[in-house]
Amino acid sequence: MSDEIEALLPHRAPFLFVDEILSADEKNIVARRVFTEREFFFAGHFPEYPVVPGVILIETMAQSGGAGLRKTGVLSGDSLFFLASVDKVKFRRQVRPGEEVRSEIENLRVSAKMIKQAGKAYVGGELAAEAEWLCLVGSK
Repeated sequence: MSDEIEALLPHRAPFLFVDEILSADEKNIVARRVFTEREFFFAGHFPEYPVVPGVILIETMAQSGGAGLRKTGVLSGDSLFFLASVDKVKFRRQVRPGEEVRSEIENLRVSAKMIKQAGKAYVGGELAAEAEWLCLVGSK
């Protein structure tokens, strides 16, 4: 994790799933995350055939979206965002240890109180997951 990501997100290891924001503007965010064999969840999901859990892929996209909004200055540094709903989820491909996930996020609606985003997670050129989510924005 970079210092920039830790400045953009309140999350910390082992629950920080963004390595880098590649681009961010008011409409779109692109981020990356490499899931290494050392991830805490691989010990139980599944020991003989490790796969990134689908909920972690959703969390990865949501964290990417929040970090991107912070990077553009749309969200203030002291704001917190909490998942409120997740819709239109589809898992298309397994993500295995050592694979890089590129999250492409679209800002559908952003206000001081809520964030509505849609995202797609890719491994190489293959779509691994997609979803829409709503986050409520609050403060510490």
